[in-house]
Amino acid sequence: MKRFINYLLAVLAALTPVACTDLEENPVGILAPESFFKTQADAEAAVMGGYSWIASEYLYGRRLLIGLQLLSDMCDIGDIGTASERVQLNNFQIDGNNGIVTTLWPYFYQVIGAANAAIDGIPNVEMDEDYKNQLIAEAKMLRALCYYHLVQLWGDIPYIGEFVSDPSKISSISKTPVAEVYNHIIADCEDGIRYLPNAYSSNVRSRPTKGTAQTLLASLYLTMKDYEKALQQAESVINNAGTYGYGLMEDYQDLWRADLGDHKEQVWAVDFKGGIQGPNYPQNVDFMAPITGVRDADMNGWSVVVASPGVYDSFDDRDYRKKVSFLIETPVNGVMTPYTGWRWPRIHIAKWCLYPGSNATEDGTLSDHNYNIFRYAEVLLIAAEAINEAQGAPNANAYAYINAVRARARNYGGTAVSFPADLQPGMSQQEFRAAVREERRIELAFEWKRWYDLVRWGIAKEAFTGTDSYEPRPNFQDRNLLLPLPQDELDRNPNLLPQNPGY
Repeated sequence: MKRFINYLLAVLAALTPVACTDLEENPVGILAPESFFKTQADAEAAVMGGYSWIASEYLYGRRLLIGLQLLSDMCDIGDIGTASERVQLNNFQIDGNNGIVTTLWPYFYQVIGAANAAIDGIPNVEMDEDYKNQLIAEAKMLRALCYYHLVQLWGDIPYIGEFVSDPSKISSISKTPVAEVYNHIIADCEDGIRYLPNAYSSNVRSRPTKGTAQTLLASLYLTMKDYEKALQQAESVINNAGTYGYGLMEDYQDLWRADLGDHKEQVWAVDFKGGIQGPNYPQNVDFMAPITGVRDADMNGWSVVVASPGVYDSFDDRDYRKKVSFLIETPVNGVMTPYTGWRWPRIHIAKWCLYPGSNATEDGTLSDHNYNIFRYAEVLLIAAEAINEAQGAPNANAYAYINAVRARARNYGGTAVSFPADLQPGMSQQEFRAAVREERRIELAFEWKRWYDLVRWGIAKEAFTGTDSYEPRPNFQDRNLLLPLPQDELDRNPNLLPQNPGY
């Protein structure tokens, strides 16, 4: 029980504003919302603290992203001496004791606990009602994001929708069916649409907006195969893109130049402040630049996550996104060296290791990156896919949405090129389905979307065992569609049984 209720204790830190100084902590127990929330500053601190836990090494700074990348068919292990928990996950040889599994689960619930404290406590604060509702909606979006990941990774999970001040209650909690968890996420997103602003001052992208809530809801409905509702939400974002400040960056490469900071393509981003470690590890700690960078090269990377063997050749050489997404040469001891001469001679992933920001450390850790939870190109592709699936064929809007993404790719670093050409009308539903799936694969390559796509499309097993697999895994089984529940949680709380099938 102790590990599972750690999310309660995290509230103590989440309710404290993040600063760049060391804090002496003397926790005295679980801080109930009614004891903490007195002023508007308390309410703001609670919500800002929740963001600090999302921007952490355990979630968007490394472990969640590594997990989603290695589960996909497009990413592989480079340095075979890396942590065994990563190798096991990559090879689909995990059980409930895998370290990634046992870390992600309780940490998601820590963030949920902090969000629940804010949701329950902020209503008691005397402050402007509109701003109060906004802050509560922000906390609900953080909670929705955590459950969005939990339910896709594990299936049936415990849903905790209120602050738990009595830890003993956790010992009897049981799993909630997937459909019910979806309904709770939908309700949180609907409150986000109702109460969140269209945008924030200073172009901040790390706080959710009305468009963010609609985008998360569109993605969720796509996962649920409710294509009409997915289309409704995605097209609302597209039709209001000017109001929300959304658009495609002109140069695809600029999406991964960390020094550019917040930009118009980000619908929701996790903002890391370069060169600064939060007062409570793992806050504001991210390692994606060295994780994907080249070991023993001048960039001082670690070669942990690399492109799967067949992925590079599956991209058309004429596609600018291939040039931006892959790293095939880099300086080693001052000499430009192709990947065949690297310590781990594998084609690497370029999106995060090349431009981690001027404040990043020497190997790229503690970067300035704002990691995308959702970006506008994905909204366009969600809408295109939803139209095709809902209406049985693409219409003019579906072509317009996917072709907007392809048109941006024709800006080859400032030079106009002819590839990829616009898709032409007359495609069948099956042809357009294949085209939009391929567009997601290319456009969103290595952005921790692929695993969820493979599962919702029902092609995960084929992706790893088929003749055209980028990363053959003959041992892949249906059980691998979900992660095993953490064994330590099952040992402490039998109500979480049974274990996910096949484990």
